[in-house]
Amino acid sequence: MRLEDGTTVRADPGETQAGEAPARDDRAVRAYVERLGDALTDAGMPRLASRVFAQLLADDDGRMTAGELTEALEVSPAAVSGAVRYLTHTMLIGKERERGTRRDVYVVQDDGWHNAMLSRDRMLSQMESSVRDGVAAVGPNTRAGRRLQLTVEYFDYLFEKMESIRAGWEERKAEIIRDWPTDH
Repeated sequence: MRLEDGTTVRADPGETQAGEAPARDDRAVRAYVERLGDALTDAGMPRLASRVFAQLLADDDGRMTAGELTEALEVSPAAVSGAVRYLTHTMLIGKERERGTRRDVYVVQDDGWHNAMLSRDRMLSQMESSVRDGVAAVGPNTRAGRRLQLTVEYFDYLFEKMESIRAGWEERKAEIIRDWPTDH
């Protein structure tokens, strides 16, 4: 049922006719976007970037223009601009050009978390290299050198574990999506 404010609800969200997917409850989606946004903000992500990411995750096709995000989140275009800049930089979302227009469309990938972690892997690799240079600069037998060497060893350990996690995830993901319908 569609309410006056455009919200789609079902009398009993659990009730569906045979083969019918439950209707999207726009009020529940808005509440979810705010809850996930709050959780991501608590984890250290900027507030509006958290809400934009949550909105894109909750969007059925995961694709929205800046105008659509502005309207959905009831924020200014400038605020959305900063949020999508942050999210594209962290590789949680991508940016595509809408065909035949000059408008950008922001897209969350189905496996966005994985892609974001891979970008962190590259960043950590750069940090490890810099810290390794620091060991030589301060001297390996100084307190600072030993502290920096411990950091290098931690990064090496982390990279080893991350490779195992990456391989395990690819296998697990294949199992999870094997029976999913293909989207058109």
